[in-house]
Amino acid sequence: VVIYIFFPTPKGRNKSFQIKFFRINSCRFASCWVFFTLIAFVSSMIRYFSEDISFRFKNKQFTNSWLRTVAGSELKRIGDINIIFCSDNYVLDINIKYLKHDFFTDIITFDYCQNNVLSGDLFISIDSVRENALFYNTDFSVELNRVIVHGLLHLIGYDDHSEDDIKIMRSKEDYYLQLRSSLI
Repeated sequence: VVIYIFFPTPKGRNKSFQIKFFRINSCRFASCWVFFTLIAFVSSMIRYFSEDISFRFKNKQFTNSWLRTVAGSELKRIGDINIIFCSDNYVLDINIKYLKHDFFTDIITFDYCQNNVLSGDLFISIDSVRENALFYNTDFSVELNRVIVHGLLHLIGYDDHSEDDIKIMRSKEDYYLQLRSSLI
């Protein structure tokens, strides 16, 4: 028995998965097995999107592997994470609407984590990342990776409200950026 499963993805493209079953006596068993296999696969994804800007993120597979390593180092695992690249104004609108903050920021993280499974939405302002890269005299891709891991660290449970929290967060960012460099 061969079962094809199609499900919609962003921008209307369909992904298909072929799952083969051999010597299955019960259709009910096959249906449950397909369902749980699909749920396990789909619920453990890092996806990338762009909203209101034209931006193409490169090295998705490598970044996914790196983020899984970061999560594992913190005794967590990746669930369903959406990384959305957008403009300053898009992030500002979200900041005002959902957080009641009327200021620009480079990232807003919405946390949907359950237990040790990291899930959430990371809205990243490409405008702010570019500005920060210039301000800190660093490469755009390094700053972008810093902001991505910053969002993941928020999902893990780190905060940056106090001076002590900020020091811990920066230390973790530096450590994981160094780890990323060593993986290349």
